[in-house]
Amino acid sequence: MHGTGAEVDGARGVFAVDSTAPGFAPRGLDVFRRGWETQVGDDVFQLPAFSPDTIGDFRVKGNVAKVHGAAIADLHAASATRTADVPGGDQDLVAMYVVRRGAWTLGGPPAYGDQTVSAGQFLVRHLGRLTAFETTAHLTAKFLVLPPGELKPLLGTRVITGPADSAEMRLLTALTDMIHTTVADLGPAGVAAAQGTLIELTKAVAKGRFDDVEPRLAPALTQAAKDLADRRLADPDLSPAMLARELNVSVRTLHRAFAAVGEQVTAYIRHRRLHEARLALVAPSGRLSISELAAHWQFADGSHFTRAFKKHYGQTPTEYARSTGAAPPSPNRHPPGRGPAESA
Repeated sequence: MHGTGAEVDGARGVFAVDSTAPGFAPRGLDVFRRGWETQVGDDVFQLPAFSPDTIGDFRVKGNVAKVHGAAIADLHAASATRTADVPGGDQDLVAMYVVRRGAWTLGGPPAYGDQTVSAGQFLVRHLGRLTAFETTAHLTAKFLVLPPGELKPLLGTRVITGPADSAEMRLLTALTDMIHTTVADLGPAGVAAAQGTLIELTKAVAKGRFDDVEPRLAPALTQAAKDLADRRLADPDLSPAMLARELNVSVRTLHRAFAAVGEQVTAYIRHRRLHEARLALVAPSGRLSISELAAHWQFADGSHFTRAFKKHYGQTPTEYARSTGAAPPSPNRHPPGRGPAESA
């Protein structure tokens, strides 16, 4: 139902919670609070008091990671949540809310009033004290808590909002996803570096631009480019230039980021396309011909696709399909007078 990772040295901790199963909700908030207090700590962020309705029906699934003085929570809430009328005491931190589905309404200073972060939006601000908030049911969101040192002077009293798919947010999201999967294995230096990169990218979000020669950002930029490429593998316009444009960097910067992690942009795109084509070869239904696979995954023709496939996997597409017991792909459609692109 739920699991909690062990904290190693106080600089990092991870835990997961799932109170969405029937009958688990009455204990859901207790489990979440216990995980937060044990693995993250009130020194990073003090959880507020919640309304009676929330206490009795806290149905949330998510993962939380502590990174030195920062924390990242990925949350999927089936139930609505609301704080109690008296939110709590003083805090000094920077908070970011990134909403993918549903809405998160935040109490603000009297001069600003409440602020609602809708689906597809983010909000970042400095918090001097705990404030009331409420969320809709069926919320999918990311919540970041960051130390105020470098960010507080930059933000001041401003509340910064914008689209969750901006170039800077793409990088920050890629970084937080990477941290969730690696933080349990990071040593003290890695944890400190992860927090430093989180702060640098939050600065970039606040400024609407980032330092594209900052070496610490190369892994996040690379991952953001991969995430974007994975969603557009069948797009004929997918290229280093398109990825760089979407991420608001130069093509040179993108190539440099991939080189820093020992990869190439074009090789990544080609290998991912070949991987998807290989899966299609053994799909239980709707198999395509060699030429159709080549066209779908943006290879010049069936011959080019076959050569690339054999170079990468050591077999032609037909040989691979037969080796798995699947029916081989149908012959290529080719103009009269020309042979097929591949001979089995």
